[in-house]
Amino acid sequence: MASHKTHLPSIGKTFTIQRAKPVLVVPAEPTPYEFKTLSDIDDQDGLRFYATGIHLYKGDPLKEGQDPGRVIKDALSKALVYYYPIAGRLREEAGRKLVIECNSDGVVFVEAETVARVEDFGEAPVLPIPGAEKLLYGPEDYGHDVTNKPLLYIQVTRFKCGGFSFGLQICHVIADAPGVVQFLATVAELARDSTCSPSVKPVWDRHLLSVSSSPKKSLFSHLEYHEPDTPNAITYDIMLKTPSEEMINRSFFFGPKHLLALRKRLPLHMRAKATNFELITAAVWKSRTIALEYSPDLEIRVLFVVNARGKRRFREIPEGYYGNALVFPVACATSGKLKDAPLTYALELVRQTKEMATDEFLQSTMDHLVTNDRPHFVDTRTYLVSDITRAGLDAVDFGWGGGVYGGPATAVPAAASFFMKGRNERGEEGVVVPLCLPEFAMKRFVVEIEGLMKDPDFDFYAC
Repeated sequence: MASHKTHLPSIGKTFTIQRAKPVLVVPAEPTPYEFKTLSDIDDQDGLRFYATGIHLYKGDPLKEGQDPGRVIKDALSKALVYYYPIAGRLREEAGRKLVIECNSDGVVFVEAETVARVEDFGEAPVLPIPGAEKLLYGPEDYGHDVTNKPLLYIQVTRFKCGGFSFGLQICHVIADAPGVVQFLATVAELARDSTCSPSVKPVWDRHLLSVSSSPKKSLFSHLEYHEPDTPNAITYDIMLKTPSEEMINRSFFFGPKHLLALRKRLPLHMRAKATNFELITAAVWKSRTIALEYSPDLEIRVLFVVNARGKRRFREIPEGYYGNALVFPVACATSGKLKDAPLTYALELVRQTKEMATDEFLQSTMDHLVTNDRPHFVDTRTYLVSDITRAGLDAVDFGWGGGVYGGPATAVPAAASFFMKGRNERGEEGVVVPLCLPEFAMKRFVVEIEGLMKDPDFDFYAC
């Protein structure tokens, strides 16, 4: 039986902070006053929220006397000259179409201090980051009404050890993960050298992902925007019925040995074809479905966040584009089939669904959104997965190095996982998958995932 360990940082959630008064940071130079239209991918309901992120940095003796808050605040002001729409405000026009009034009203910036140390979060921090809510400052209302308020909130917290955290909350309609990283890379470049210009110039061009004429009939069924057929579907979803206080958050580490064990369960012709993302997704989807004890005839889904950047099967997205370039294809299977069939069955569904994400699917998505009032993607009996291992969140360097953590700040939503780069307690590199489940299901999930990777050569454990 494989061992199961839990990594708990020493800090808990008990540390306190002192915040200064928030200020508005505006572009360092005059910028155009204009209205900019978001793309038809940007302004769908499912992206009308504030995404969070935290970066943790250790102190650097060579930086003694330099205040990260002041350095980042100055760099942010310079970066907003290039990314001036972020300093504006969202307005909603006819047909729920979002536009940005580029009025230079600014973004919110707050400095804070704490006696905690970066080391208190552990050598390899994982979600949920303890006390993340104290390292963030954001809007009072986190609902879908994102108009008429700042698009970006930043908090820089200085630690007793000389390190600091950079926490942000940004309205998702303005940028996806690669877009946010691109913006942060510009801030970081200007923090390291205030006289430089961005190595990647921002590109707006939201018309590239908008319906240019009358929308056409969607070519795909777009299950991502349609509830499962089961009557009263939500009543059949234990994830949506369980109170938040009864949910458990854990992060699971998949290293080379874990992935090798999973590949041993595949036919020979599949072992080299399957990517690590596909393999982990199939294993977690199968184990999670079993753990939640759905009735065998219920349809269970997995939804993928597929980015169109740099992929030959999509239209060209220019370098510097920082808007959302996402589609959400969905794979479906009954709970009973996922439980009883070998891992290869779930893997084939994952691979086929990812291959469905093409430029035709992207165009059909835009048509569907425009003709259906920009709906929210469905979360009923749906597991959302997003691979951010290559987004570059861990490499943002304001001059204090790459940091010990860079990624989402708070516990993942109940129906989602973000696949991130990470290390285990022995320093081995791999993929970390945060998961949120009811307590009974989390215990069952551990049993199921360990069973899939049962191998005498190694132990599987949670971070």
